[in-house]
Amino acid sequence: MLEQVILLTILMSFLITVLLSPIMIPFLRRLKFGQSIRIEGPKSHLKKSGTPTMGGVMIIVSIIVTTMIMTNKFAEPSVEMYLLLFVTIGYGLLGFLDDFIKVVMKRNLGLTSKQKLIGQMMIAVIFYFVFNEYGFSTNIRFPGTEFSIDLGWLYVLFMIFMLVGGSNAVNLTDGLDGLLSGTAALAFGAYAVLAWNQGQYDVSIFSVAVVGAVLGFLVFNAHPAKVFMGDTGSLALGGAIVTVAILTKLEILLVLIGGVFVIETLSVIIQVISFKTTGKRVFKMSPLHHHYELIGWSEWRVVVTFWVMGLLFAILGIYIEVWL
Repeated sequence: MLEQVILLTILMSFLITVLLSPIMIPFLRRLKFGQSIRIEGPKSHLKKSGTPTMGGVMIIVSIIVTTMIMTNKFAEPSVEMYLLLFVTIGYGLLGFLDDFIKVVMKRNLGLTSKQKLIGQMMIAVIFYFVFNEYGFSTNIRFPGTEFSIDLGWLYVLFMIFMLVGGSNAVNLTDGLDGLLSGTAALAFGAYAVLAWNQGQYDVSIFSVAVVGAVLGFLVFNAHPAKVFMGDTGSLALGGAIVTVAILTKLEILLVLIGGVFVIETLSVIIQVISFKTTGKRVFKMSPLHHHYELIGWSEWRVVVTFWVMGLLFAILGIYIEVWL
């Protein structure tokens, strides 16, 4: 029965995104919601200027509709489900505002770093208050072991760090056609398996709904992309994957399952520190996917390589938690 629910969930979210895309893409194009390309980025990306963005709206709609229908039909709607939807919608709205400022108000950088950080932290704090009110555990457990540490009130700081850091890490990964769609599908797929293994079927249904939604989006986002998800999608996915990790008490394992996101973020941090301290760059450009482009790899080769890395990280994460 559960296998059928999972299959039906992924099919529903996939079809919703696929059916919405031919309607939304021309609509976004008519509204002139086109992507602005950074001048300092790879020159090969300039031809992408004007490609419709904010396609993350389709992903979020698909996730919400599928999760609500499937949990109401096959599982009891829970606090966990509403927390997942709250964070996904909250970070999605923050990303939408950022995208709107970029494409409509023609401010290429969108929200300032301070404005975005405040928004991310506010959503994280609200999430924590609900989380704490319903008595969820503030323990963090080490993967593959029974050893855990109760952070108590410090968990709110840990949660804010995870949500802000995780959403930004996922956002940084959204730089090539299909890169984030594929890596997100793998990461959420791994957590769907782990949540199911724990008996958290509502969290598993949500995770599978995300997998179907991003795979449906990938149909139109694969190279050459007809639409980009923008910060609307990437921030929502980042907030969602962190929330899944928190609710399954597999926060630390996210560093491995989301290994591609971590590597991309570290490449930016290393580049900034190196340039500010020595005046030299470690990579030709960061995040890391741009480095490989600039040394001659095709965009498709970079994306597939990162997908393979994401698959290996996902498999290893499941192995450590389930079979180790």
